[in-house]
Amino acid sequence: MSIDDPGIHLPATIARNQETVRGRFWPKFKRSLSAIPFAPDLLAAYYCALDPHTPARARAVLLGALAYFVMPADMIPDFIAGFGFTDDLTVLLTAITVVRGNITQTHVDSAELFLSRLRDGEI
Repeated sequence: MSIDDPGIHLPATIARNQETVRGRFWPKFKRSLSAIPFAPDLLAAYYCALDPHTPARARAVLLGALAYFVMPADMIPDFIAGFGFTDDLTVLLTAITVVRGNITQTHVDSAELFLSRLRDGEI
């Protein structure tokens, strides 16, 4: 059996990361939007990580990176102008590189649609 087998449940840490991301992602994203130039990649990773069709390994990698983004304490505090999100970006881009083939055009389109609606004041 492999972790990608639908009969295998996510380990406790991954399940905790998923719960953390679901609960904290949107508030942190909205608070930080003006400071994060990597918002489209972040959103595509979010949509991929929560997509039940994404293989469990890819979900685990992305959930770990997203959990790092939403945690209040990290290597470089987010409030440091110009540098605060560099560690988050590094973790996220590394995760995206590892699972690149699992982030589909649907995930990218969903991210772009959300950002477009946000810019247009619909959200």
